[in-house]
Amino acid sequence: MFDFSREPGKKSEKGTACRKNGIRPLVTIVTPFYNAGKYFHQTYRCVINQTFPWFEWLIVDDGSTEEDQVQLLRQLCATDARLILIQKENGGIASARNAGIERASTELIVTLDADDLIVPTYLEVLYWMMHKNPEYTWGYTNTVGFQEQEYLWDQPFDSERLKTYNFLTYSGIIRKSALQEIGGYDSSEKHYYEDWHLWLRLLAAGKKPVKSSLYGFWYRRHDTGVLGKINNDEKLRNKALSMIRQAADSITEDVCAKEFPHAPKANGFCRPSKCSWECQLPEKDGVYSVLLIIPWMRMGGSEVFELEILKNINKKKFSISIVTTVDAPLEWRQKFEQYTDNIFELPSFLEMEDYPEFISYLVQSRRIQLAFITNSYYGYCLVPWLRMKFPRLAILDYVHMEEWYWRSGGYARISSSMQEITEHTFVCNEHTRDVMIKKFGREPKAVTTLYVGADPGWYDPDWVESGHCYKELNIPKEKHIILFPCRMDAQKRPFLMLEIAREIKKRNLPMVFVAAGEGSLLKRMKEFCAENELESMVYFTGQVEDMRPYYKDAAVTLNCSIREGLALTSYESFAMGVPVISVDAGGQGELVDEETGKLLPLLQNEILDFGKTDYTFQEISQYADALEEILKDAERYMCLCKACRERILEKYSTDHMTHKLEQAFLYYINDPELILARQEKADALRKFPSVVEELAVLYHEIEGRDAMYQTSIPAESKEELLRIAESKWGRRLIKLFFRLRLNRLWR
Repeated sequence: MFDFSREPGKKSEKGTACRKNGIRPLVTIVTPFYNAGKYFHQTYRCVINQTFPWFEWLIVDDGSTEEDQVQLLRQLCATDARLILIQKENGGIASARNAGIERASTELIVTLDADDLIVPTYLEVLYWMMHKNPEYTWGYTNTVGFQEQEYLWDQPFDSERLKTYNFLTYSGIIRKSALQEIGGYDSSEKHYYEDWHLWLRLLAAGKKPVKSSLYGFWYRRHDTGVLGKINNDEKLRNKALSMIRQAADSITEDVCAKEFPHAPKANGFCRPSKCSWECQLPEKDGVYSVLLIIPWMRMGGSEVFELEILKNINKKKFSISIVTTVDAPLEWRQKFEQYTDNIFELPSFLEMEDYPEFISYLVQSRRIQLAFITNSYYGYCLVPWLRMKFPRLAILDYVHMEEWYWRSGGYARISSSMQEITEHTFVCNEHTRDVMIKKFGREPKAVTTLYVGADPGWYDPDWVESGHCYKELNIPKEKHIILFPCRMDAQKRPFLMLEIAREIKKRNLPMVFVAAGEGSLLKRMKEFCAENELESMVYFTGQVEDMRPYYKDAAVTLNCSIREGLALTSYESFAMGVPVISVDAGGQGELVDEETGKLLPLLQNEILDFGKTDYTFQEISQYADALEEILKDAERYMCLCKACRERILEKYSTDHMTHKLEQAFLYYINDPELILARQEKADALRKFPSVVEELAVLYHEIEGRDAMYQTSIPAESKEELLRIAESKWGRRLIKLFFRLRLNRLWR
């Protein structure tokens, strides 16, 4: 859920290192100012906090009548050479913007009013989006409305719709040459819809926009501004709409925008390109720069691992930047934003073919010394190229599990294929380490188990009140809560949980199940409960921001996953003193045992049966038996709860994990022998540049062809195919396909 209280610019994040002469601007921000001091300090901090310091900010005082506010502008401009104050007689917003545009020394103009906000990467994203799309004239991002109205604004571009309805906001980036070509903003009127009018005139001139899916612009909603004045004055509004109709009538052709995320293009075969970037951000003494390459920022165990690194790592020693490489819902972006400003979802503003250029720009501009890859297949495919282009860059990775049903081992396989190039691999349990050594031929000394753990200070049952879950979901007090916390998708086997609930109901045991999480199967799970009269047995919470109250009220945490590394929910449950009944998958046996819960055998074939929704009575009953056994003996149950908490305190804390990772980062960045070895590997790879580049090219092509296939199938057809796949005959066909494929590989 989006938190509108987390407004950018609430505090200043930058020192004075960038506030000096000699910085060549690449972007010009133009801000009209008329007695706007009430909110300006926050807007000021938003600009100063930008991760892209190569800008000039032209603040146009449009005849302000309050001298103390003009004096404020003079004081702020005196502290930073990038800020320039322009003073003129009052003429309205359009006139003020034109004055700034005329004085701008760069080709790229960003419009920003004195009371609105921008996220720290706003300029950087807009700059790169325009840089990589030279045929497009103007660009913008998604919008957050805040203050008197709160909303997330993401509207597909439609030039025909724009003629009668302004679904755009004023803030964006525009090429100065295009503005000059159409004569800038129309300043013949003082109060009208100047931004809407400008967008229509740009479209009439055939100027195409490009849109980023980043929620980068925060639009302050209140009725005291110019927009409110126009909307509340019928005469002004009619005049403004007349100007809009006239501008709309001048558009003779439909204009298409380029909107990100943009599906990868097949048959492009574009080789990765290194950015020739010379400017660098100011260096901080004693601070090492790390680049974290991850797929997305969704709710999940691996994402909690990444958050714990960001949260606990020593900020005086390490500065972390993040790139994500997969288009996905960014459920947890705001969580990541609490710990770093440098977050770039590459699909939100770049083509995949441009990822290497931007990543190389980050390496150069941030002086990145170590890349840390976890769960990003694209990141792995770029490893040889990164080693070849940046010999001093240390490259480490973390593998959460092996997945035989996906790319014959998943990240464990691709990680192992890079073992001659990466420095070291961390895994989340001994089971996965054993697989990588025995199945994929890794050197034992090159793979280290680093348990993720839980924060026992945060997950402390003594600090959480009981009863929240019972009250929120209206669960009878006499019932034991069996917590099922996970993403509701096939890997987690949520329909096995529902079958267990049905068996518990047959036995008439005093238990209910709470499914905490979102996922693609959630809707069908609810339908299953309705069809099987399980509404009083299974409760659904949707996405949960804070799981502690649910663990506090839970009697047992249930894990049915067909594939696990070592589930983060097990760590969290133990820290809260709640026993776990888990499938014996991955490294679960390294944490869960008879002293802390129950470990049950996996009775399903991971490859041939993956994705099925009906389960054998044997598999269902073993879970029901375990639940009944644990909860029937109150004295033994209390011993289990105590042992769970003690196990986390003794061995599995996040502080322990972060400390080990910090030591590894420092070692691999600074060790002279490793630096020399990296240089030798880079020299060797330079002898085969085409082979190195081709790996990234092939990944891009595979993704492009997958995208073409996905978009060629209507949504209703995909749903029908999924239902067929889960039917009795569908599963038989899938099993036959896999057997034929395995036989072919064996031969």
